[in-house]
Amino acid sequence: MNGTKDASLEEIRTLLNNLPPPDDAAAAAASAREKSLTKPEGSLGLLEGLTEWFVSWQGRHPPRLERPRVAVFAGNHGIAQHNISAYPAEVTAQMVANFQAGGGAVNQLCQLYDAELRVYEMALDQPTADFTETAALSEHECARAMTYGMMAIEDGIDAVCLGEMGIGNTTSAAALCCALFGGEARSWTGPGTGVADSALTRKIDTVVAGLDCHREHLDDPFEVMRRLGGHELAAIVGAVIAARIGRVPVILDGYAATAAAAALHKTDRAAVTPFIGQWHD
Repeated sequence: MNGTKDASLEEIRTLLNNLPPPDDAAAAAASAREKSLTKPEGSLGLLEGLTEWFVSWQGRHPPRLERPRVAVFAGNHGIAQHNISAYPAEVTAQMVANFQAGGGAVNQLCQLYDAELRVYEMALDQPTADFTETAALSEHECARAMTYGMMAIEDGIDAVCLGEMGIGNTTSAAALCCALFGGEARSWTGPGTGVADSALTRKIDTVVAGLDCHREHLDDPFEVMRRLGGHELAAIVGAVIAARIGRVPVILDGYAATAAAAALHKTDRAAVTPFIGQWHD
């Protein structure tokens, strides 16, 4: 997807019509091989089902894992001004610099597993609008972030792990999930960076205010992302779409990344088909 140009949200939606289905033949081959191994059936637990899931979405058996990539998208949020985090918005840029200098935990994990790490800065000096007052992103900004995320999925990538960095984005994630799935805001809103007491109350109130502000526009999951999401969260949506088109299995790291993918799942359930493992009896 290198060189992807800006597109509209409607153009991005059309990409969902061309997603490849799971490769059932590859999954069957993985299952058959599993049964031929000298071990008790089910002794590898969730790994056995995970193998089938991996090959079915990569579209080959045996699978290939020569070039995994970890893509971390970073963006800032206008709602940070409500003091909903234990850290100021400036920490986003500081954390990005730490990743780039090799000082983050993600750097060590990538080194351990020989995975490429790419950190994508999403206009850190241009935070989203405060979603308690207006839409976090314009349609152009949201579509541009999605197409930017698509560019992280290059030819030759075997698997991708998607993560994020952005002060305030667990508040955005909570608002996304509550808008998409319903329920009480407090049920979706956690301590994030470690806030408690009055700070956690402010965080919940911010989610409620955002939902109230956009209540009449939450029927469309892409519109939910535009109004309550962020640059980095929209980029994750784009990366998942590109990965699905390119048959690159996706690992989501954490609540915010999963909330972003949930917006895509609500748009088209075939776009995000998670691995839900079960232990063998």
